[in-house]
Amino acid sequence: MDYPELIKAFGALFAIMNPFVNLPIFLALTAGFTVAQQRTLAVKVTVFSAVMCTVILIAGQQIIGFFGITIDEFRIAGGIVLSHIAWSMLNGNSVTSHQGTEQEQDHMQDLTGLAFYPITFPVIVGPGTIATLIIYAGHTTGLNTMLALGGIVGVILTLLFVVLFFASFFGKVLSDTMRVIMTRLMGMTLLAIAVEMIVAGGKAVLPGLA
Repeated sequence: MDYPELIKAFGALFAIMNPFVNLPIFLALTAGFTVAQQRTLAVKVTVFSAVMCTVILIAGQQIIGFFGITIDEFRIAGGIVLSHIAWSMLNGNSVTSHQGTEQEQDHMQDLTGLAFYPITFPVIVGPGTIATLIIYAGHTTGLNTMLALGGIVGVILTLLFVVLFFASFFGKVLSDTMRVIMTRLMGMTLLAIAVEMIVAGGKAVLPGLA
């Protein structure tokens, strides 16, 4: 994986895990919580997300390999998942596969597992995030590029922690208009990356297309 690929990886992961896009969901799920409770939840969400991302980076390829799926086949499937998420972002629609249904979100407000589900999974580390991590991890060329990819995830998780930890402040500063604009921009970026994944995977699986 070269430098441009790492930039694409950052763009894809940031678009999906974007803390500012996920902030309204966090605020909605923690409505009625004190600032201290929100910050405790932010710490737990960051830890759970870091653990999940680490497991996926290390064992993701082995998991799909166990089912006889190649990285290029998974690249096509992942591109389709990302394109669906991106298209919903562009149209301002929620993505139940990535954020959970409204019924699931409402139900989980009363459970102690809120930090893991649905905030960590599937809001932060959902199908799109998992697919992207496995795809780019599969194209790392050595320990250095794997560490670089891990560093990208670390930067995004750090930003996620800061935004969620100070959610009460950002919730007042970030207007609805700014959230909409950011969601649309991230959706377009993610859609472009998804198309590239599908095309690259298609060429590898079906060489005749090249």
